[in-house]
Amino acid sequence: MIATVAKFMRQRLDESATVAATPTELPKGLNVASNNWTREQILVAINLYCQLPFGRLHKGNPIIIKTAKLLGRTPDALAMKLTNLASLDPAITDSGRKGLSGSSSLDKAIWAEFIENPEIIGYESQLLVDALARQDSAVEALSSDTEPESLLPSFYAENTVAKTQIRVKQSFFRKSVLSSYEGRCCMTGLADSRLLVASHIVPWSKDEHNRLNPANGLCLSALHDKAYDRGLITVTPDFEIKVSSQLSSQTSEMAQRYLHGLAGSKIELPKKFVPDRDFLAYHAETIFLI
Repeated sequence: MIATVAKFMRQRLDESATVAATPTELPKGLNVASNNWTREQILVAINLYCQLPFGRLHKGNPIIIKTAKLLGRTPDALAMKLTNLASLDPAITDSGRKGLSGSSSLDKAIWAEFIENPEIIGYESQLLVDALARQDSAVEALSSDTEPESLLPSFYAENTVAKTQIRVKQSFFRKSVLSSYEGRCCMTGLADSRLLVASHIVPWSKDEHNRLNPANGLCLSALHDKAYDRGLITVTPDFEIKVSSQLSSQTSEMAQRYLHGLAGSKIELPKKFVPDRDFLAYHAETIFLI
């Protein structure tokens, strides 16, 4: 059964690579002006929902205006679609905020696909957005190409195609996580993107299925990302920071302020895609060095 699912996922990823069309044309289903949204258009909307801060999901946002034009939609229609998607995100509804309640059956179906298979849907949506960015530099900020190599983790790839796929995936994950935390380290509040990392809670190598799941991410400073990756700090399922006893020998002022001083405090929760408690429990129980 697991082998069958894995084969299906690989097939979907290979098929989705075909949407990386040439710069002179858009993939089928993107620029379609009709009452009914296409699957491709909804995937772009999901990508924008992941990339844009919650407060910028409005028709006056220049990115939404330009993307809507490329899709053959009005800015009002695209903004409405984004707030429809917000109504499907528990991180929004559980906090008392509201999206619009007019989500279509296709919206709900594709959102469910994203939650069930973020590896596939995240990658597919990013390829579509990259195609739009090649059409108009005004939406270039949404492209995976805008993420500097130095800010993305390095992983082994068998060939150039695999390396390109990994880069697109990593870019989607980073953009989604940093957007959810509004570009701030959830432990310190540091807000310089050059010093921030989209940290996987369950490591990339341990859970292929959730590599692109924004709920499997924390926005951390480079220092805290390294400490988290090595199990020297963790975040409990109650969102409390714990510091490993193995850091007790670190007595410098910096260690006291930025490591030991965090113990017992809680992270700043994201505006979207709250960390999955099961993922946090995995890290606290499996990776954290008591």
